[in-house]
Amino acid sequence: MSNPSRWLMGGKLTLPSERTCAMADGIVTLTTSTFDETVASSDKPIVVDFWAEWCGPCKMIAPILGEIATEQTAITVAKLNVDENPEIAMRFNVMSIPTLLVFQKGEVAKRLVGAKGKGQLLQELDEFLPTSR
Repeated sequence: MSNPSRWLMGGKLTLPSERTCAMADGIVTLTTSTFDETVASSDKPIVVDFWAEWCGPCKMIAPILGEIATEQTAITVAKLNVDENPEIAMRFNVMSIPTLLVFQKGEVAKRLVGAKGKGQLLQELDEFLPTSR
């Protein structure tokens, strides 16, 4: 079982770093080796969910993010496990999870911390979604 305080305290985990981007339920899985290229090369906003297996609120929002990934084609939804990729979490000062960072043109455009319902998440992401007018 992973130690949740290790990544928060800056401890190093020895894990395989060469993994490929995988996609499940329309959600891209990022790793240290795929993060920078994926975020920088995205032609649309990319919402990155910083999460961990032991995080209850992260598990609560996972199906909501899956729905958003399927329904909202104007954005890309991705996830990054902070226990397996602590250096990325530290680079973006992710101190609490779940944290959602919205990247636009490779830069952080918005930060959302904590679990939220689908309606509230869509409201928070509204500026990155096409208007239906």
